[in-house]
Amino acid sequence: MNQETVNNIKNYLIYLKETGVNELPVELNAISTPSPFPSPLRGEGGRGKKLAGQASYLSEKEAPETLEDVRRMIGDCKRCGLYKKRKNIVFGSGNEKAEIVFVGEAPGGDEDIQGKPFVGAAGQLLTKIIEAMGLKREDVYIANIIKCRPPNNRNPLEDEIEACEPFLKEQLRIINPKIICALGTFAAQTLLKTKEKITSIRGKFYTYEGIKLMPTFHPAYLLRNPNDKKLAWEDVQKIMAEYSLSI
Repeated sequence: MNQETVNNIKNYLIYLKETGVNELPVELNAISTPSPFPSPLRGEGGRGKKLAGQASYLSEKEAPETLEDVRRMIGDCKRCGLYKKRKNIVFGSGNEKAEIVFVGEAPGGDEDIQGKPFVGAAGQLLTKIIEAMGLKREDVYIANIIKCRPPNNRNPLEDEIEACEPFLKEQLRIINPKIICALGTFAAQTLLKTKEKITSIRGKFYTYEGIKLMPTFHPAYLLRNPNDKKLAWEDVQKIMAEYSLSI
């Protein structure tokens, strides 16, 4: 059994314990590598539905129904080593029914202190972008792939992603936005399961769990490379054009 499988099983058992499941009524020959969360179907009436063949002990009410449910599941998370140096878990903020969601990489220093995503210099630029779209931060939802700050703002490690990404998936399922904007290489690569750089994939729509996804530059990158703000604005305009078609 490889380490990835071990981590998946460990995270899954933690999830079951937190949701009150104390027994596993399955046959040994039916056991397969589990997902850290039940996988609801999308589409008409899809919220909260279970996939065919999902273990019977996971009832509808045990799947998180609100963002508050997901935050409660995270608790005082110690599923990876990032908890040792964090000040706050940065869950996400905004409209639970947002039609546009922005997903970044991980909290920085300001975010770690305040417990809110994108509140530093990069966050101020993101706010300006949102307002240029004719929206307010309260209209959208903002989150990160990782909910605890990596030391020295390094890229998250694989085991950190494995521990944290399932919660983001649940957030996106519950919000069920029309469009996701992936900010920066890391967010785009994680959501799209690709190794391509942001310069190669930005400006085009992709699909994440049935949701349109637009990768663009991270605001922190734009602060260092202001000449690329024009390209980012082109991406944002495509988001707004697509959004207007869905209204």
